[in-house]
Amino acid sequence: MNKIINRLTLLRGLEQNEAISALCEYASAIADGTPAEEKYNDLISAVYSCGAEEHFRAYTEKLMLTDVNAFSLACAGGEKVSEFLKSAFVADAAEIERALSLVADCRNFRLGEHLRFRGLDFGNLTPAAAENFFRANGYGIFIDNRAFTYENGALKPLSSVSPITLDKLKDYEYEKSVIRNNLSDFVGNLPFSNMLLYGDKGTGKSSTVHALFNLFSESGLKIIEIDKKDIVSLIEVKRLVANIPLKFIIFIDDISLEEDDERLSTLKAALEGSVSGAVENVMIIATSNRRHIVKESFSDRQNSVHPSDLLEEQLSLSDRFGLTVMFSSTDKPSYLSIVRQLAADLEMTLPDETLTALAERWAIVKGGRSPRRAKQFIDFAYSCTKSGREIVF
Repeated sequence: MNKIINRLTLLRGLEQNEAISALCEYASAIADGTPAEEKYNDLISAVYSCGAEEHFRAYTEKLMLTDVNAFSLACAGGEKVSEFLKSAFVADAAEIERALSLVADCRNFRLGEHLRFRGLDFGNLTPAAAENFFRANGYGIFIDNRAFTYENGALKPLSSVSPITLDKLKDYEYEKSVIRNNLSDFVGNLPFSNMLLYGDKGTGKSSTVHALFNLFSESGLKIIEIDKKDIVSLIEVKRLVANIPLKFIIFIDDISLEEDDERLSTLKAALEGSVSGAVENVMIIATSNRRHIVKESFSDRQNSVHPSDLLEEQLSLSDRFGLTVMFSSTDKPSYLSIVRQLAADLEMTLPDETLTALAERWAIVKGGRSPRRAKQFIDFAYSCTKSGREIVF
């Protein structure tokens, strides 16, 4: 009988974890004076499976922090937390810590150090410290993840996020500063605006969003990437995170809608009140190749009784973003400036005349100039020079 698991109240869900279940099973047997070798082997197998043989104490404590329960939900939601809930969480944590100590004392099992995570020292856990942690960091998946997608009615953590940083994005300094200042206001609890970034393909719109997210994620900012087809769920996504004490970007990349698209009304509703106060914790950022997201055509105007009203309706969506930032197409001087900067970052030693001639030829062959084309060219040229190959394409 797993007496330790049965004594848990808030953290009872941890028994679903194989290692925690095996820990409590073996610790219960030790407490009863019947430490079966089979139960110990089950524990060791589970610990090896989760890769926590060098830090099992910290692994276990991390599971306690990321468990979703009445206490963590109440704290993260800004609710008043009863003393009963506070005491129950600390008592459950102490029960699991007791199981760890029993195993360590019985078998000289290596536990490792206490978890120190985002200012919390689990070795000195108090009800107040636990409450403050969840109020500052949210609960469950939000504690240990910074990027998410929306699938089947729930947020799913992204296993990897683009590592791009601002120093890798050349030129467009004004555009980057406008977006950065708006995000700084958002994170700093000042009034902010939802943003539309528009311009030609390859000008760095999405990369700028990812680079600035990477910058501000150090302050706890999260990002939720929404596929275009899921725009109809945008209001539901906002509702999911509305009471979590964290800031969220909802990012929709490469958006373009038809006039009769059902997603149009959802996006309009989600953008209402785009200049928000400190109580709002969601910013919507979209990118598009078009300033006017809703496609228009001459046939729309010809078939409309009031063509001016129709045109106004089609253009109104982009106007609902509080801030629009244009990423203009790259002319030859700008393109070559980006090429030179990227080459300098990699300490390439090609003569400037050779570098720019090749870069121009690359743009002609690939169909145009853009920051993306410049990056592609430099990557190719750098690989060639490092491998001792001639730069031929």
